[in-house]
Amino acid sequence: MGWTYKVHGGVAAGLGATLLGLAALAWAPGARPLFEASWLLVAGFASAFLLLVPALVRAALARSDKRMQWEAFRCLPGKVQAGLAALAVAGVAIVALDATGAGSPGRLQDAEVRDGRYYAFDPGTETRGTVEITRSEYEALLPSSRRPFLAISGMLLLGASGLALATGELRRADRARTDPRPAGGNSGRALSGG
Repeated sequence: MGWTYKVHGGVAAGLGATLLGLAALAWAPGARPLFEASWLLVAGFASAFLLLVPALVRAALARSDKRMQWEAFRCLPGKVQAGLAALAVAGVAIVALDATGAGSPGRLQDAEVRDGRYYAFDPGTETRGTVEITRSEYEALLPSSRRPFLAISGMLLLGASGLALATGELRRADRARTDPRPAGGNSGRALSGG
């Protein structure tokens, strides 16, 4: 596999793991100051976009289908497969906890500030809609409202990582099949003594 595929996959996996770690950190008490800046969400989605699109382009240029990509992914080292799988399961768990409401304090969602006032979305059947909340409610709700977005960005980055690494493995296999040189790569010099 070429080094560019390794760098692409490694950077995407590292950023994905970081975003999933931040999403999990949202459950920690006292983590609110970390989540006040909205640039964190923008950076997460921007990095996911900037690494996923090239991974998709590389996969399209390799002219492979899903089955071939899956087979190439299965040829990656076991630690790489296990690491990406464990991180993906953690991301799914974070998003699932938030979707069921188990990950947020109360039923309010999506805290935001508008014109110096604090608002949240109330999904209750009788009060469905945006409601005004206090600053303390906003501060308690902020990390949980950012958590699913960080987790989704992280999972997109993990997908980009797996796709880039699998495409690199496919390219390596294609080169090995079409390259007439021996495995040593010296074009026979070691055998002829020259």
